[in-house]
Amino acid sequence: MNLALWIIAGLLAVIFLASGVMKLLQSKEKLVASGYAVLDDFSPGVIKAIGVLEILAAVGLILPAVLDIAPVLVPLAAVGLVLLMAGAAIACLRRRDAKTAVVNVVLLVLAAVVAWGRFGPHSFTS
Repeated sequence: MNLALWIIAGLLAVIFLASGVMKLLQSKEKLVASGYAVLDDFSPGVIKAIGVLEILAAVGLILPAVLDIAPVLVPLAAVGLVLLMAGAAIACLRRRDAKTAVVNVVLLVLAAVVAWGRFGPHSFTS
């Protein structure tokens, strides 16, 4: 189970690092044109803030455990992603974009598994 949690956390970290960097480097118009229509509802500042949160979560899923410095940050980062993906799914459903909402819910579930595993039976302190 520990290996599965590492794999899930690594996969989430790669996804959210890429997504966060993209949100920081591209304009709102370019993001909307490339398929992120839900971002049209948000200001450029909010989009940049979401990008920063995604990057911080990606780093928080891996670095604390690898460096053995405050490994409790791993499940906290996962909880942050659960909240972020809940908001993303709600925003997609408000736009009637069910396909994207499903992707957000899948990412939410994966982050919840990491949070559960790292807070519970497979924590780094046990």
